[in-house]
Amino acid sequence: MRLKLLSPGEMNESQRQTYDESIAGKRGKPPAPMMAWLNSPDMARHATRLGEVLRYDTMFPAKLSEIAILVTARHWTAHYEWWAHKRLALAGGMKPEIIDAIRDRRTPEFDDPKGKMIYDLAKSLHEGHGVEKGLYDAAVALLSERGVVEVIGLCGYYTMVSMTLNTFEFELPEGEAKELA
Repeated sequence: MRLKLLSPGEMNESQRQTYDESIAGKRGKPPAPMMAWLNSPDMARHATRLGEVLRYDTMFPAKLSEIAILVTARHWTAHYEWWAHKRLALAGGMKPEIIDAIRDRRTPEFDDPKGKMIYDLAKSLHEGHGVEKGLYDAAVALLSERGVVEVIGLCGYYTMVSMTLNTFEFELPEGEAKELA
């Protein structure tokens, strides 16, 4: 870890307010990257609020939203993010074969067309730096404009999370092994 993470007793008033807000939210605890973001309390507050919306309040159930998050974690080789969201994806009902394919940079086989579309959008955003017209039109038809916006939000937010976790070298919990090569 490149950065000393503050304990609640070491936080200034603004940092402590953000920390307290995060533990009072739907997560019940601060998300790991927020502990680094607390060096900029206003950024931490807004980013954590956005993260809560994207985790709990999109139109997608976890087994679909986690596709975009895992594609993002894989793109950035973000070990901590992968570790955390693989567990959430499994708990949300995602098939292990889909997770393994994303980990191994293979295109998964989806039985849900929305899952495939979210995967295709996320891959296009990360690898193609945008979405070509045919894919965009198909995505809007299947997911709606709101769905496309929310997939972009998931990929963008979790890109920031990945960059934070990678830059500050967040370690996996003791006993956990890196899965991404």
